[in-house]
Amino acid sequence: MKISDIKPELFAMAKEVEESVRWVFDEIDETAQKNTIRVMEAFQDNRVTEACFAGTTGYGYDDMGRETLDKVYAQVFGAEAAHVRIGFVNGTHTISTALFAALKPGDTLMSVTGMPYDTMRTVIGITGDEYGSLKFYGIGYDQVDLTEAGEPDYEGIAAAVAEKKPAAVLIQRSRGYEERKSLSIDEIGKIVAAVKGANPETVTIVDNCYGEFTEDREPCHVGADIIAGSLIKNPGGGIAPTGGYLAGRQDLIDRAANRLTTPGIGGECGSTLGNNRLLFQGLFLAPHTVAQALKTSVFCAALFTELGYETYPSPYEQRDDIVQMIKLRTPENLIKFCKGIQGGSPVDSFVTPVPWQMPGYDCEVIMAAGAFISGSSIELSADGPMREPYIAYVQGGLTYESGKLGILLAAAEMMEG
Repeated sequence: MKISDIKPELFAMAKEVEESVRWVFDEIDETAQKNTIRVMEAFQDNRVTEACFAGTTGYGYDDMGRETLDKVYAQVFGAEAAHVRIGFVNGTHTISTALFAALKPGDTLMSVTGMPYDTMRTVIGITGDEYGSLKFYGIGYDQVDLTEAGEPDYEGIAAAVAEKKPAAVLIQRSRGYEERKSLSIDEIGKIVAAVKGANPETVTIVDNCYGEFTEDREPCHVGADIIAGSLIKNPGGGIAPTGGYLAGRQDLIDRAANRLTTPGIGGECGSTLGNNRLLFQGLFLAPHTVAQALKTSVFCAALFTELGYETYPSPYEQRDDIVQMIKLRTPENLIKFCKGIQGGSPVDSFVTPVPWQMPGYDCEVIMAAGAFISGSSIELSADGPMREPYIAYVQGGLTYESGKLGILLAAAEMMEG
């Protein structure tokens, strides 16, 4: 199916649902404006110049752009220091590096937002028996579940931390493949306060993936010790070709740099290979690009609510990440939905997504992503595990206009029967 095959009736429905969420779009634009101001000030305060865009090779000593970008990220994310590198292969890698920066053999990590995302379970050692996991190095694991309402259990967190005194806690901001809400900055701040009130020495680590720039503050602004994210998600603005970032306390960033490279070298090495311009430009575009993705998600929720499907968040709820859930109820619906998203992509639109057993997951997963950057979650994509209730997790949209067309194609595929 092509865009030209979308029926006029579906476009008419789209126009109606757009009008119903116009005020939500206005609020998203206001947040984007505030975040753009913060990013612009960080660029200007740190005197970003053309010379910052020159790349280095080999060891990468004295890379002016790399060092300036670290300072810009630190200011934008409200941190003492940052470590932004193309050497991070994905978000799981950056989060793992943060964990190893805060933990040593004999320590305990406590997840205070329930079960971590699938790929993190292997890193920790909850599942699998991989060489080099936290469990392999004798690092223990504990967990505080969310409440039945899907909220952080602040009293339970405080009690568990006071009793067991974990060296670090992990806070997952986004929902992963769970039917839970993403966390607001206020909620993250309350978790941090509960942890520090129970044991000031416990390091608070936030998996910030999918959440950057959805609000006008970030977790370090409310006391988080270190945060981690991927550059092919929100902060890369759809421009960064790879990489990840860490931001937080200086000592933790120094330890993380030692983990990524090697002790004694840390952040002093690491050539940028001509990518500095793209990383700076991606961060500059990120507030606007995230706003486009949020509008796409709101439209998706509004349209599929109108079509009779359960969506979460609803079109009118506060959004703290770019992920939209739709309960599609049948495997056929999930496959057709992903086929439509793929067909509405600028790249690989002719490809038909099929379920497959991905490494790190406990069931088959279907993914649709026709992206300029392979695996980029800030570009329009959809995926979901092939298990009941067959939820599609939609994220991204470099432009609202193109994102809307992708959502309409997904609906059209399902309506074909």
